[in-house]
Amino acid sequence: MAKLDLRAAIFHDDDAAREHLETLLWRGGANCPRCGVTGDRITKLQGKSTRPGVYKCKDCRKPFSVTVGTVMERSHIPLSKWVLAAQLMSSSKKGMSAKQLQRMLATTYETAWFLFHRLREAAASLAGGPVGGFGTAVEMDETYVGGKEHNKHRNKRTVKTRNRGKEPVFALVQRGGELRSFHVADVTAKTLRSIVREHVAKKTWLYTDDASKYRQVAKDGFTGHGTVAHSRGEYVRALYIHTNTIESAFAILKRGIYGTYHSVGEAHLHRYLAEFDFRYNGRKVTDAERCAMLLKGAKGTRLTYQQPAGA
Repeated sequence: MAKLDLRAAIFHDDDAAREHLETLLWRGGANCPRCGVTGDRITKLQGKSTRPGVYKCKDCRKPFSVTVGTVMERSHIPLSKWVLAAQLMSSSKKGMSAKQLQRMLATTYETAWFLFHRLREAAASLAGGPVGGFGTAVEMDETYVGGKEHNKHRNKRTVKTRNRGKEPVFALVQRGGELRSFHVADVTAKTLRSIVREHVAKKTWLYTDDASKYRQVAKDGFTGHGTVAHSRGEYVRALYIHTNTIESAFAILKRGIYGTYHSVGEAHLHRYLAEFDFRYNGRKVTDAERCAMLLKGAKGTRLTYQQPAGA
């Protein structure tokens, strides 16, 4: 993968960063985010009192810039810092803490924290359709991550002692393809079955451990269902029946949660899962290409400070 070059103009020059965003988000030239008009119906305002990068739509007569209708709208953070933060998130395999971003951008902690959450919303918007399909294999499993100290006494009857206080995560991954992770209320057959129905295409081979809930999940018209008996120390059967792919994805997630973020609250876990899914699904491209994907996901996505702060 290409090395991160912090000397690039887009990381320290706001005009270069804005032009970079216009190239990514406006492929055919500037277009109005309110009415969709483009071409000669758009005028660039160039008066001395006008800030750079402002355009005006001749139809709705509203001014706009490239950040309108994105997670960057109404932000007072310089665009060069937005682009740098997106690059850092895209290239940090196990994530980057808001405290580290605060030091690198010379902002407050609250600013860095909210900036990363908005980028996670952009990452979530990039999730595609169902995984799997004819002739493909999808692995699925559950794990427990994050959690706060005050949660340790809930769900005593349904959660093993070592997982008490942690949040359940269910994930499915297509071998050689994409990962989908979900923060769930529980890992019962009813909950997991509804997720699999929506996110896994029919005519797919399913591979899981031998838990009884997965036998219920596999009854919805899939091609077949292979299991490995983890309860008996079995991890691979007939070379291709295993859950090693999803276990590897969980390993990266846990290293990030415990090594970088240390603890993640229930209200925000779904955003962190979107971040790790995004990096996993973009593992075959360069850091720069992954950053471009993330910035494109910023379009059509909004997140106000009250949403994550009050969650």
